[in-house]
Amino acid sequence: GGYDVITTAELTEVVKAGEEVLIIDTMPYEASYKKTHIPHAKQFLFPIPDMTEWDTKETDGKSQEDYLKLLGPDKGKKIIVYCGFVKCTRSHNGAVWAKKLGYTNVYRYPGGIYAWKGVDNEVAAVK
Repeated sequence: GGYDVITTAELTEVVKAGEEVLIIDTMPYEASYKKTHIPHAKQFLFPIPDMTEWDTKETDGKSQEDYLKLLGPDKGKKIIVYCGFVKCTRSHNGAVWAKKLGYTNVYRYPGGIYAWKGVDNEVAAVK
């Protein structure tokens, strides 16, 4: 996908250090993000199958422009995209699309929320 991969230990350090980074949770809002997500992560749904062309039916009605707005104007900012667990490919789609849209410092966190919680890292929820 042209992106880099970040480990649980590396992501933990990024979060603990308060590094300026955009973390994107690609899981469904109601079923997942609302209940538990990495602190300060923003939600943007992506599908599990490879999304080779933008399909608003697969992104909860959101457009490419909506994703660009979330990603912001700085094409060099550090962006970390995650989903549920290692076999979940939503994060792959989110990272690939960030790269397609011209962002250069994109990481996929393949362990997802499952690995994040697995080492007792703090989680957030929508109240």
